[in-house]
Amino acid sequence: MKTITLKRGKEDSLLRFHPWVFSGAIAILPEDIEEGETVEVCASDGTTLGTGHYEIGSIAVRMLSWDSREIGTGFYAARLASAWQLRERLGLIRKDNSTFRLVHGEGDFLPGCVVDVYGNTAVLQAHSPGMHYARHDIAKALTELPDAGIKNVYYKSETTLPYKARLDPVNDYIIGGFETNIAVENGLKFNIDWLKGQKTGFFVDQRDNRALIEQFSREARVLNMFCYTGGFSVYAMRGGASLVHSVDSSAKAVALTEANIDLNFPGDTRHTAFAQDAFKYLTDMPENAYDLIILDPPAFAKHRSAIKNAMVGYRRINAAAFRKIAPGGILATFSCSQAISKEQFRLAVFTAAAQSGRKVRILHQVTQGADHPVSIYHPEGEYLKGLILHVE
Repeated sequence: MKTITLKRGKEDSLLRFHPWVFSGAIAILPEDIEEGETVEVCASDGTTLGTGHYEIGSIAVRMLSWDSREIGTGFYAARLASAWQLRERLGLIRKDNSTFRLVHGEGDFLPGCVVDVYGNTAVLQAHSPGMHYARHDIAKALTELPDAGIKNVYYKSETTLPYKARLDPVNDYIIGGFETNIAVENGLKFNIDWLKGQKTGFFVDQRDNRALIEQFSREARVLNMFCYTGGFSVYAMRGGASLVHSVDSSAKAVALTEANIDLNFPGDTRHTAFAQDAFKYLTDMPENAYDLIILDPPAFAKHRSAIKNAMVGYRRINAAAFRKIAPGGILATFSCSQAISKEQFRLAVFTAAAQSGRKVRILHQVTQGADHPVSIYHPEGEYLKGLILHVE
């Protein structure tokens, strides 16, 4: 195993268990090192700080352990077993819920790795070259988890790996193959498009927030903006909404939403979906048409350079919702942009509320589900922010 030595004083963050080593902290880098290699990281005095995956870029090493050890099948099997046990303790693995995140990168001490489970299929996503090279070991360990029943492992990393690494990943089954794409979340059925859908095919992180929205839906006129596959819409229907309108600019997303509604509520006429630009829909819709509005847009800022424009976007969509929502309505507004802090998002929503002149109260401040844990040493892992608001 090759060794990377840090500059003097640059070991402090690792001593605080932050799992990233930045390229500027490195003093000695072996000339023959290859991207994705497992390396030992040492302080300037030679003290071993841990073991991780090396990659080219700002984040040079993602730490896997805080000692010197071989990283192989046994290592991944142990980490996956621990992650599975946590999901069992969270009560997520049950007959009426076969949809959950099993591995959330740094939050499960496997930085650069994401695994979502949909029934007996696991969707594996690598965000680092090291995890790309480890994909077969991880897939094998997934199918060998005791009592997990995972038979198929689909690898989906064509858009998540750094393009400079020239890894040429191919989205395909590593183990098994297609059986069914229907999975269950809290007793509701969903078609999961892991082959061509966004992320791993479903926004698992919003499960608890969908359940919360269900509680506010009785007899409400509901608008689900940026609906994607209609998760919030399905929960609102079960919650007793009088009508549900789902809006997304993607015709494919609208088709998936309609399929998910039909899967759970065949022939129910309360739901209508629109393939339309969200901003235009919000601008053109009449006032007081909806009692419950959900704003769950895609990430407006994927990098810090886009924060300014993102803040404008969040203010704009929330201002439109505040102006149009019926008195006494509930606005559920979210940001999944990691580059936007909770404080920045709340400021954007506050500004939009002030512009509307409406009285607004915060009922809930929400985040991602517990199957998306955040390492206390890596606060960057807390990316989903949401506010459930009462608008007078």
